[in-house]
Amino acid sequence: MIYPRAQPPSRTRLGAGEGGPKKTQGRKKKPVGATGVGGAAGVPYPGRAVKVEPGQDPAAVPVPPPHPAVQAAPGPGYLKPDIRRARSPAPSCRPRRPGKAVRGIGRLQACTPRSPACTPRSLLAPRGPLLAPQGPRSHPEVPARTLRSPACTQRSPPAAEPEQPRGSRWPQVPVPGRGRLRRGSAAAGTAMEFAELIKTATVESVLLSCAGLPAVKGTLCITSHHLLLSSCPGGDSQPGTVELWLLIRNVDAVEKRVQNLGWYQPPRTNGSPRDTRLAGSSGTITLRCKDLKVLQLEIPGMEECLNIASSIEALSSVDSMMMMYPFFYRPQSLKLEEGWNLFPLERYFQQIASQTSQWRLSDVNRDFTTCPTYPPAVIVPAAVDDDALRKAARFRQGGRFPVLSYYHPKNGTVMLRSSQPLTGPNRKRCREDEMLLGMVLDEGERGFIIDTRSAQAAKQARMTGGGTEPKSSYPRWRRLHRPLERGRPLQESFIKLVEACNDTSINMDRWLSRLESCRWLSHVKAALSTACLAAQCMDREEASVLVHGAEGTDTTLLVTALAQVILDPSCRTLVGFQGLLEREWIEAGHPFHLRCARSAYSHARLKQEAPLFLLFLDCVWQLSRQFPFSLEFGEHLLLTLFDNAYASDYGTFLCNNEKERCLCKVKETTHSLWAWLNQPGEKKKYLNPLYSHNALVIWPSVEPQSIQLWQGLFFRWIRSSQYLDEAWAEIERLVEGNKPPVKESAGNRLSRSLSDPAARTENER
Repeated sequence: MIYPRAQPPSRTRLGAGEGGPKKTQGRKKKPVGATGVGGAAGVPYPGRAVKVEPGQDPAAVPVPPPHPAVQAAPGPGYLKPDIRRARSPAPSCRPRRPGKAVRGIGRLQACTPRSPACTPRSLLAPRGPLLAPQGPRSHPEVPARTLRSPACTQRSPPAAEPEQPRGSRWPQVPVPGRGRLRRGSAAAGTAMEFAELIKTATVESVLLSCAGLPAVKGTLCITSHHLLLSSCPGGDSQPGTVELWLLIRNVDAVEKRVQNLGWYQPPRTNGSPRDTRLAGSSGTITLRCKDLKVLQLEIPGMEECLNIASSIEALSSVDSMMMMYPFFYRPQSLKLEEGWNLFPLERYFQQIASQTSQWRLSDVNRDFTTCPTYPPAVIVPAAVDDDALRKAARFRQGGRFPVLSYYHPKNGTVMLRSSQPLTGPNRKRCREDEMLLGMVLDEGERGFIIDTRSAQAAKQARMTGGGTEPKSSYPRWRRLHRPLERGRPLQESFIKLVEACNDTSINMDRWLSRLESCRWLSHVKAALSTACLAAQCMDREEASVLVHGAEGTDTTLLVTALAQVILDPSCRTLVGFQGLLEREWIEAGHPFHLRCARSAYSHARLKQEAPLFLLFLDCVWQLSRQFPFSLEFGEHLLLTLFDNAYASDYGTFLCNNEKERCLCKVKETTHSLWAWLNQPGEKKKYLNPLYSHNALVIWPSVEPQSIQLWQGLFFRWIRSSQYLDEAWAEIERLVEGNKPPVKESAGNRLSRSLSDPAARTENER
């Protein structure tokens, strides 16, 4: 459509009204006053038609009031018509460049980019009575997206949510309190509705099957955190039995397979949709859990199967910390404050202070500014002040300066832990860090630095800003490299081992080949060897030890914790072992949330997952197998710790460090795992009936023949342990019956079956 061309103003500074002067041929121009367009002298109110009789002075004609559509623009003698009162058809609503002329509205007018959503009502509606003025208009140089009158939109959005043009690529403006909830975001923590993620809540006639157990048929129900299956009752008066109570957070992978046996089903006479169940469709969902359990659910109906699988995947992938089940779990037998203050660092420091005055408890990290992954209080040399500690923290990666991990009461040696020094390619130095390590050693003493990286890896780290302690700056410390795998290699080894254990169709040669190729037992041997080295330096060489890797949160904690189990008999008790985990793993800053996010079945791409804590538990199990009388707790405790590290009802293993736990208020809003384990009814399950206090150091054998696969974990859901459980139940009955001869005989028989000659020889030394 062609619009009338805009006309330039006349010499008399006429307005841009609809009846402006036009060029005509063969016709006379009418008097100015009769055109309805003024602007010259004598017509002070332009835009309104005035009747002038022949011979009458136009100045003497009474003037009506101005029309509201005419607005006075800035500047003398300039009149701007209201854009809403346009006689010409509406211009195109396609976006135009700022400053481009628009035809059909009289005077040349600048236009801002505009969409149909922001087109004036008068340009879209039929012409009618003039609209009243609607406040100030946007300036032509200001984009309409940033300044717009409410009358300029078809549907006025809320004032807090600016409207975005249709099809615009501009980023959407976030509005507090509005918009779609994002899964895993902190702002959506308490506002997310789990019901939105559950497509189908209940399905009947579901068949549950698990390896080694009979299949059970019942009703499946999905809640916000659990997957429940209640078996069908035997009669009208018999209630159903809950056969499955699975924490959805425990699901590591969901595999679905759908079968449709009847593709055609005639329509029903009443017009209702076809029933997929009657058509013969069904589906099988395989749930692979983080505790290595594998479950199969046979669900009738293809749509129900897909909805159940989608719901489980969505609920298991919610990564918001505040939406975890420990924040909702409220058992009646426990209180929130129980268990969180069982192992304070002050109590551990008092044990050290009773034997030496060379150490002090510092609160330099009380606000987590010195080191974000350390607890608020740390044990440091008494001769080093807090200012020196802050400077030494800036010289260590992540601020993890050397702190006390263990004090050996036998000879006064200590074990420290830290992260790598930031020497860099220029070999930087830090006087405060050198002084801190120098204060640890007395005159004439020497120490060992156990680096859990290879020499080549440490050299490469120096080129990227890390490095090691140079001999020239630390002359009394000798560096030893004992490489331990961490990160992706360790996680892949775990995955390969679980795959080999689940493959029951392979022969002996193939099994031994796959067991060797996964290298899991090699990692166990390397961890035990490094821990024995640290213990040997302290107990036999009478030298202090500093242990660190790169970050100091993975293999470093593995070595320091294992060394204490070997050296300290109090760490081999049930309460002492819990305190060791609290001090050397949880408070020391092991990132449980990152390392235990996925287990061995996940199909997701590996990020920062690594089973360091599982490797530690495996090494402790090796110690309990070689020394069955020296540990107060048994295998059941280690399995429980493994399960709760990956998916738990309790908040003990939540978050990555103490700073995050304080921000999430974990200790105020969740229950502690230790409070549940230490209940009289539960504590009995984890005790070793053959325990006898052993004050000696236990030196494990690390020979290949002595390292065995932890069958109680990796074959827990594959092979039945009925006979072994019955044997332990009989041993416990004999011990409780107070029959010393029988208990002695049973203990000796179990010791001969579990121990090997190499372990006994090493212990006798």
